[in-house]
Amino acid sequence: MTELRQTPFHDLHVSLGAKMTGFAGWDMPVAFAGTIEEHLHTRSAASLFDVAHMAIVDLPSGSAEPLERLVPSDIVGLGLGRSRYTALTTESGGILDDCIVTNHGDHLGLVVNASRRDVVLPHLRSHLGDDSVIERTDLALLALQGPEAIAVLADLGAAVGDLYAMEGAEATVAGVPVWLSRSGYTGEDGGELRVPVDAAVGLAERLLADERVAPAGLGARDTLRLEAGLCLYGNDLDETTSPIEAGLTWTIQRRRREGGAFLGEERILAELRDGPRRLRVGLRPEGRRPARPPATLRNDAVGEVGVITSGTYGPSIEAPVSMGYVAESLAEPGTRVLADVRGSEVACEVVGLPFVPSGAQRRPRG
Repeated sequence: MTELRQTPFHDLHVSLGAKMTGFAGWDMPVAFAGTIEEHLHTRSAASLFDVAHMAIVDLPSGSAEPLERLVPSDIVGLGLGRSRYTALTTESGGILDDCIVTNHGDHLGLVVNASRRDVVLPHLRSHLGDDSVIERTDLALLALQGPEAIAVLADLGAAVGDLYAMEGAEATVAGVPVWLSRSGYTGEDGGELRVPVDAAVGLAERLLADERVAPAGLGARDTLRLEAGLCLYGNDLDETTSPIEAGLTWTIQRRRREGGAFLGEERILAELRDGPRRLRVGLRPEGRRPARPPATLRNDAVGEVGVITSGTYGPSIEAPVSMGYVAESLAEPGTRVLADVRGSEVACEVVGLPFVPSGAQRRPRG
């Protein structure tokens, strides 16, 4: 068996009584006080998540145009300090990984899923050149999420009041220089911090010393992102799934729709024009029983029509929530389908996403 890798925060997690589990080759905390308690604390105050298992990749200045050949999003037009969620696509129009791209001014930064590191880094190097792709193992990632997160950071010296969602800047938190982005993957307001490894544990301890902050694990991260209608690679996204099918059309700006010139453009632009054969949707199962993957979905009129890719109990709404793919003709909210849950049929209603309104503070228009 391959030994699990450890983030810089591993010993801190153990000292806090975390229940640890293997995830994407890493030994990660699944829960501290319990998933539901951590979930609800994130929605009401602030929770600290270890996301240092994800890969931080830097690309040199001038990489925007070459990177645009690998993603369908507008990277050239990405403003200084701005971040953009996008998808690295395959030649056949599937999703190699979903990632965040940030314009740091003198370079571009990418945050790549831990489970896709060994696929994405060779892919980037093959297209951009070995010397252009630098994995920043000297940095670690922390995510402070929840409605109190920005206030906590401000109290530790971070001047982030002028930042809005998906905007970032260099900052100092408790005396530690970081790159602070007002972003996250929980549906809540908050910040993600790129912090030097040698200062990472000390900063985490300072954040946890605030009574508003509690540690949270992968369990709460999963229930939060699902309530927020956000995808998990390997569940809701894979190399057979296009950005259009996944409901990520919004990541493809007008200039890229008109210009193309990216991997998989033939399929993706055709689906933009003609519609995909299936779509990712929200699903609300009836009753209290969650409908989890890989439950199949069927419709009495036509038989099997799709599959559930994510499902759990939603602590914020006190009811089960799921996401999955259904035939495009059945993707309208209000449509009813049946999920095969371990041999029993559970009625589900197609609903719009997200299940819980976003707490992200977006920059006002105009």
